Amino acid sequence: MSGRVSHIPVMLDEVVTALAPAASGHVVDGTFGAGGYSRAILSAGARVTGFDRDPDTIRSGAAMVDEFDGRLDLVHAPFSEMERRVSPSSVNGVVLDVGVSSMQIDQAERGFSFQKNGPLDMRMAQSGMSAAEVVNTFTVSDLTRIIGILGEERHAARVARAIEKERSAGAIETTGHLARLVEKAVGRGAKDRIHPATRTFQGLRIFVNDELRELGRALSGAERILKPGGRLVVVTFHSLEDRIVKRFFQDRTGTAGGSRHMPEVELKSATFRIEGKAMIKASDEEAAANPRARSAKLRAGTRTDAAPRETDMTLFGFPNLPWPHFSSVGGRSS
Repeated sequence: MSGRVSHIPVMLDEVVTALAPAASGHVVDGTFGAGGYSRAILSAGARVTGFDRDPDTIRSGAAMVDEFDGRLDLVHAPFSEMERRVSPSSVNGVVLDVGVSSMQIDQAERGFSFQKNGPLDMRMAQSGMSAAEVVNTFTVSDLTRIIGILGEERHAARVARAIEKERSAGAIETTGHLARLVEKAVGRGAKDRIHPATRTFQGLRIFVNDELRELGRALSGAERILKPGGRLVVVTFHSLEDRIVKRFFQDRTGTAGGSRHMPEVELKSATFRIEGKAMIKASDEEAAANPRARSAKLRAGTRTDAAPRETDMTLFGFPNLPWPHFSSVGGRSS
């Protein structure tokens, strides 16, 4: 790998500013991907442990490991496992860039995008349940909930019924096949800015990779491995992810519900504090240059010296869906 990465990470300057990596610091990049954040952190002199559950990413990152001579360690595991792989209260920063990576989208054979026809896969870890299995075997009721809740598709029931009818004549096995089916079921107006299949693909991808529950586990893990004064920085790209991060910080800073009159005992147990704005967006210039940045939101918090809490996962409001189960290296990262 050369000194340049093939994809520019979203809100790079804002992420590095929020992390403030020091030469003697140790940062966990929970979503290594193409290594954009890690490269910037390493260039500041810090040490990085990068997580990714995509085996292709781990292999392609080997050159960067050599380039930085021992200051980069790559772990083939989802970011939800960081507390199992990193010592408690040992790192100065954790950064998460949530969602699918540009590299994965660009590879037609991975099946994440309908822009290029490929197998209906969508598995970040390249193992476990595929999107094709979901589409071809799940009930109409479950498909409706997955597409409606996780994809935020208001015509989810219509899409699910169209899938059921289509698969009765033969399996739906490619991204192009599904995209055409959804477009026919939903319709496309002259003023529609996004493809009608966009939300259906989002819902299936989130479900197949268990992305929302992975994020909840990762936030809890970050709380345990950060030192007092360490920074947690999270970049999200849609409302479902951002809501989880927002709820976590509200709970951990004692600001849940928006009250400014929390009892002193609760404030003392806060495990994070917010410095500056609670949320920032990409600049207009970056959003104009990079479409992926248009929906990006960054939230960051500073770890206090309070003991980490047990996380009640109901805090995040996960929908009741037939979630998949993973092996130890199943799951996401970049």
